[in-house]
Amino acid sequence: MSNIFSKWAEHQFKLKENRTNVTTEIIAGITTFATMAYSLAVVPKMIGEAGVPAAQILTAMVLMVFATTVAMGLYTNRPFALAPGMGSVAIFSITLIQLQKIPLEIACGLLFLSGLIFLLVTVFGIREFISMIIPKGIKISISAGVGLFLCVLGLRNAKIIAASAEKTALSFGNLADPVVGLAVIGFVILLILEARKVRGSALVAILLATMIGIPMGVTKIPTILFAMPAGIDDVVFRFDILGALHVKYVPFLFAFFLPDFFSSLGTALGVGSKAGFLDKNGDLPGLNKVFLVDSIAATLGSLFTIPVLITYLESGAGVEAGGRTGLTAITTAVAFLLVLFITPVALMIPAAATAPILIYVGMSMLSGMRNIDYVDMSEYIPAFLCIALTVFTFNIGNGISAAFIAYVIIKVAAGRTKELRYGHYLLSLVLIYYFVSLTSIK
Repeated sequence: MSNIFSKWAEHQFKLKENRTNVTTEIIAGITTFATMAYSLAVVPKMIGEAGVPAAQILTAMVLMVFATTVAMGLYTNRPFALAPGMGSVAIFSITLIQLQKIPLEIACGLLFLSGLIFLLVTVFGIREFISMIIPKGIKISISAGVGLFLCVLGLRNAKIIAASAEKTALSFGNLADPVVGLAVIGFVILLILEARKVRGSALVAILLATMIGIPMGVTKIPTILFAMPAGIDDVVFRFDILGALHVKYVPFLFAFFLPDFFSSLGTALGVGSKAGFLDKNGDLPGLNKVFLVDSIAATLGSLFTIPVLITYLESGAGVEAGGRTGLTAITTAVAFLLVLFITPVALMIPAAATAPILIYVGMSMLSGMRNIDYVDMSEYIPAFLCIALTVFTFNIGNGISAAFIAYVIIKVAAGRTKELRYGHYLLSLVLIYYFVSLTSIK
C-alpha cells in the first residue's frame, strides 16, 4: 500500500523534481497544521461572540479548510494552506455585526460579494496583472514584511510582547509568565535542532515544548480525547445578497477585498520566496492558479458563514520544514479534518509551543532586503513603508497599498513618469479610495 501511495505521490506532485520526498512533505504538512491550530480556537470564539453557534462554526470552518486546502495542493502543487483571515473575521464579527448592528445575513452577503469580486478579478487576469505591475523592490520587501509580521505574531503568542495602553505601543509582557518561559525553551530547542540539522526540527520542537508545558501548567491535558462534530444547519446559506448591495456597505466591501487580496498576494510571494519558487523578476510561476483557488475559497466560505479564506502565513512553517509541493498542503488539510473528531487533542498544543517556529521562520525571510537599491529613493522608501505598515498596523494589505502609492508619487515627483504605466495610476487611485473608505469604518 505504501509503495502504491509513493508512486501516486511522485506522479501527482513530482517530488523528485522538487527535491523532496513523502516523509518530508508529511512532516512539513503536520508542522503547518501545528502552527495554524490556534485558528481552531480563535475563529469560532470570535464569530461566536456575534451570536453565531461557535461549535457549528468550528465544523464549517474545518470542512472549508479541508476542501480548499486540498484543492490548493492538487491544482497548484504548492505547499500553501488556507483558513479564514483574522482581519476579515474581526471585521465580520466585531465591526459589522457587533458594532454596526448589521444583520448576519447581510454581513454574509457582503462576504459573498467580496468573494465574487475576488473571483472576477482573478478570472479576467486582473490579479495577475496587478502582481506584474508591482515593482520588484516592493515584492522583495513583501517577503521581509511578512517575515517581521510572523515574528510579531510569534512574540505575541509567546506573550513576550504585548500591547500597552499606557505607552500606546508594544512592550514586554509579563516575563515571569510560564508561557514566556515555555516559548523561550521551545526556541532554544529549535535553535539546537536547526544547528544540528535535525530533520523535522520544527515539528520536534513543537512536540517537545508541548510535553514540557505539562508540568509547567501551560499545556492542559484534555479530559476527553474524542468528540463528535456539531451540525452546521444554522450557519449554511444565511446570506442576503440584495441587502448587501446597498451603497452604504461599499466601504465594507473594500475592507474585506483589498486587505485580503494583498494578504494572499503577499503570503504567496513571501512564502514562495522562502521556498525558492520566485523567478528572476520576483514573480511566482503559476500565481494565477493560487489566486483562483483563493478566490473560489473566499466565495464558498461565505455560504457557510466563514469569512474570507486566504493563503495562510503559517504555510511558511511547513516550507521551513522542507515542504515544497501540494502534498504538504494535503497533509495539513487531512490533519484539520481529523480535528473534527479529536478537537481536544489538537487544542492541547499551546501557542507557546508554536510561537518559536513563527519567530524563526520570520527572521529567515529578511535576507532578501540585501537586494534593495538603497540609492534609489523610489525603491527604498516604498520598501520601508511596506515593511513598517505591515508590522505596525498588523495588516499586510495596508503595507503593500501604502508602498505602491508612495512608489507612484515618488516616480511622478522625480519626473520619471516613463517608468510608469496606466495601471500604476489606476491602482493607486483605487488604493487611495481604500484608505479613505477606512475612515468611515469604526
